[in-house]
Amino acid sequence: MNVLLVIDMQEALFSGEIVRFDAARVIERINRLAEAVRHHGGRVIFVQHDGSEEEDLLPNTPGWQVLAGLNILPPDGRLRKTACDAFYKTDLQDMLSAMAPKRLVITGCATDFCVDTTVRAAASREFDVVVAADGHTTGDRPHLAAEEIIRHHNWMWENLILPGHSIRVCPTAALIASMD
Repeated sequence: MNVLLVIDMQEALFSGEIVRFDAARVIERINRLAEAVRHHGGRVIFVQHDGSEEEDLLPNTPGWQVLAGLNILPPDGRLRKTACDAFYKTDLQDMLSAMAPKRLVITGCATDFCVDTTVRAAASREFDVVVAADGHTTGDRPHLAAEEIIRHHNWMWENLILPGHSIRVCPTAALIASMD
């Protein structure tokens, strides 16, 4: 079984002056991937960051909500977190242990913070991690453009030293095809 994590795809992180690289297509790819995971008997978990009023990520406020463009179905899981690592002081490990996924597919926002930290944390817990190469996004940073950050992290994840297993990075279309 596949479990898809959709990390921090929340209204406040995509609003106002915040520009996320390729956001509309990332959302569309996550929806296609979630549909395929569900179709093949897998689970989808939406992870939401609990932040401050200043960040517009105060729980249960409009900015905290998952993006309206993402398709959430009743059986999908929800997980709230307070740190970049979706495992840190959350029930994610227990949720995944109960599901016993064959592989953990990771998508979301922001590549260089919450996505990266969760990818590494999952790999250190020996999950079979697959990152949707075109299913995560971030914004430009003062020192590097978002597209470069994404390309760098995709390369880095594939090349981490993880004895006994590895992190795979794969385009959404190929991930979906591998589920058939």
